[in-house]
Amino acid sequence: MAAAALQGDLCFKSDPGMASGIENLSWKRQVLSFFLCLCVSLGACEAIRYSVPEEKKSGSLVANIAKDLKLDVGKLSGRSVRLISKSSKQYFELNTRSGDVIIKEKIDREDLCGQRDPCLLQFEIVLENPLQLYRIEVQIDDVNDNNPKFSKNDFILKMPEQIPINTRFPLERAQDSDIGTNGIQSYAISSNEHFSLDVLSRGDGSKYAELVLEKQLDREEQAQLMLILTAADGGLPQRTGTARIRVNVLDSNDNFPQFSQSVYKVQLMENSPKGTLVTKVEASDLDQGSNAEITYSFGQVPDRVLTLFQLNPFTGEITVLEIIDFEDAAMYEIEIQATDGGGLSAHCKVVVEIKDTNDNTPEVTLTSLTSTIPEDSSPETVVALFSVRDRDSGDNGRTLCSIQDNVPFALKSTLKDYYELVTQKPLDREKVPEYNITITATDRGTPRLTSARIIRVQLSDINDNPPVFNESSYVMYLKENNPPGLLIGTVRAADLDTEQNAKVTYSALPGNIGDLPFSSSISINSENGNVYALQSLDYEQTRDFQVTVRAADGGSPPLSSEVIVRVVIIDENDNAPFILYPLQNSSAPANDLVPRSAEAGYLVTKVVAVDGDSGQNSWLSYQLLKATDPSLFAVGLQTGEVKTSRPITSPDSVKQKLIVLVRDNGEPPRSTTSTLNVLLVDGFSDAYMQLLDVPQEEEQQDTLTLYLVISLSFISFLFLVSVVTVIAIRLYKTRQCREQYVPSSRNFYSDRNFRTNPAETSGTGTLPQCYCYEVCLTTGSGTSEFKFFRPLVPSLPADPSVAGGSIFDSQINSQLKEEKESVRELNHKVAILVKTVLKMQIFGLRRHTVKAAFRYLNPNGKGSAPGTGDRGLQGKGG
Repeated sequence: MAAAALQGDLCFKSDPGMASGIENLSWKRQVLSFFLCLCVSLGACEAIRYSVPEEKKSGSLVANIAKDLKLDVGKLSGRSVRLISKSSKQYFELNTRSGDVIIKEKIDREDLCGQRDPCLLQFEIVLENPLQLYRIEVQIDDVNDNNPKFSKNDFILKMPEQIPINTRFPLERAQDSDIGTNGIQSYAISSNEHFSLDVLSRGDGSKYAELVLEKQLDREEQAQLMLILTAADGGLPQRTGTARIRVNVLDSNDNFPQFSQSVYKVQLMENSPKGTLVTKVEASDLDQGSNAEITYSFGQVPDRVLTLFQLNPFTGEITVLEIIDFEDAAMYEIEIQATDGGGLSAHCKVVVEIKDTNDNTPEVTLTSLTSTIPEDSSPETVVALFSVRDRDSGDNGRTLCSIQDNVPFALKSTLKDYYELVTQKPLDREKVPEYNITITATDRGTPRLTSARIIRVQLSDINDNPPVFNESSYVMYLKENNPPGLLIGTVRAADLDTEQNAKVTYSALPGNIGDLPFSSSISINSENGNVYALQSLDYEQTRDFQVTVRAADGGSPPLSSEVIVRVVIIDENDNAPFILYPLQNSSAPANDLVPRSAEAGYLVTKVVAVDGDSGQNSWLSYQLLKATDPSLFAVGLQTGEVKTSRPITSPDSVKQKLIVLVRDNGEPPRSTTSTLNVLLVDGFSDAYMQLLDVPQEEEQQDTLTLYLVISLSFISFLFLVSVVTVIAIRLYKTRQCREQYVPSSRNFYSDRNFRTNPAETSGTGTLPQCYCYEVCLTTGSGTSEFKFFRPLVPSLPADPSVAGGSIFDSQINSQLKEEKESVRELNHKVAILVKTVLKMQIFGLRRHTVKAAFRYLNPNGKGSAPGTGDRGLQGKGG
């Protein structure tokens, strides 16, 4: 009932000047509204209908769809509500804020629909989320805004006299563009004595008038009559139109033409070619002569008939003049007039029924389209809403709709002739980024006509693919001593996604290179994956390392993958050989003593060197670069041993200076030199020491050298005191032993307390026993090392009966004599040792001085001083 009230309100507001007329017609609209509401309430109507009068100003309210459809006004904009017109011209527009449908442009019902009633404008209201569609029909009500009109202002009728009374003469109908009650409702003729007017109705409800002869004409009395024909409509206020009818009275032509049938019915296929015979009308006249000559002409017909059909005035044949379309009109009524030579005429009607042919292809009209959908859209997601229409009728207008089989989409029929395109299977943009879906609509006519429309659906990307490195692992090579910022290599990862989801960012996972973190040595460009060395790397410290690189995309949430990059440091020849022995420092070079009695091949010393590089860069070779006498010495190429190449002769200089070159096998090769000072000596006497040429720069002894000399002197002194003390104690105990065991009788050997070895009389005595000792003193050591070996004097037998007393005495005396000589010789040599060490320390002969001194003390010894590479010198002590 709300719709009925709305329609009544709209009709009332359409034209205030016609209020009374509208009130008279309101009962009709109320009945229509009642049935409309009843239809909506029962769900049997497919569309909601409103009515609005024509000529209403733009901006006028038609209806509030939010109220009528019971929709929330506040949600209309959020649901993307829109109005889609079915006509080519947009007459209405929708206010999405209020839900009002208003008139956009003034509507002229006559231009829009002509004589068609009812005049309907259709549009659709589409809402999304969820998708809803409502069909709306607006009936344009006619307003009496057109006057009845005749085609001409003057009509001439020729009537013979003596025509019978009640003869009827059809008059031309007036034309009124309005319809219904606003159309022509009555005709009237001016007052006269000969004619009356009879108003009749056609099958379609239209009115026409016939002039009826009431009184016989007499040309002699009145040859011409003037009548005024008035046509009036039924609108309020009433509108009229007039025309003059001029009646000329002729001489007698007693017979009218007569058609063989009053109505001709014929069927004609649409699209019939030009010149096709529609039908032939025939009329006859019983008169003779000119009064019997009949000509045919169109009566009162619409202009459209005149453009489509052609009438032969002499034969009465009606032919096709232009292509006839069933969709324009399904039937035509043609009025034919036959006129004889005397001016008498007769009329008949030709009804042409147009038969439909399947000449219109189905039309696919998109109502809603989502051109881009995410690739993770769930099944049954609506992609498009469209309708299919065929202008043909019957089976020719029934359609079938389909899409190709190789796409993950399907069609669902919704309302009449409406379809939804929905997803059917999972989508994957990386496999197929877009689809061109061909919608094929086919009618059921013969032959079947088909139309197609292509819809392009693109898939938007979601982040469902992690970056993938083009290699499972990377090995990069870097030469040591590289400049900072050097490009080592590049890692590459590709992501099948697009845009931000495919933007790969590279980073290194935390880790260490030795004790330092990766970040201090390695940098990875986050944009292109370039790996740079931030600092110079040393092969000798780090030969290789591994770093884990992560590639993450820009999606949300981001996906990532990792790869191991192994960086191998390539060795370069960046380390010169390093001399381990002899030491090369700021102090004076070491001096090696070579006896002048040395033969060819005598090992003087050995140069020991190492190289921090690896491979062939660390292969070392030795050669004598410079020497005081190059012919005297030779250096082993691979061993570094310095040997005499010939016997030493008297003219050879006491001091020999050798420069040994140590070179590696790198490219380019690196080398270093070792300086050796060799002294050719016969012994360690003062005469030989004075021959040494003390370098000027070694006269200044530092504090450390002084401390070393003092320490060595003190140790030598302690050694001397210890030896003297031990010898004295041993002599004292020996003397006591002799006094105790003086042979006073033959029972001397019967004393069981007699010790077979005098050395056993004391738990601490060692000097009576012959031993070998070795002493090694260095500038950095304050200790002495003594080694004791098997005694050289055999022990006395335990049984005293083996030897007599005289033999024992002689052995004791011999042993004491040897001990005295040994002590004397030892005192002399220790004195020489202390003096020699002091002098040589002054001359700068440090570690090698001590070794040479011990060679002097042990001229025939077989032991070698520790830490030397020379051939060992041996000696004995007693």
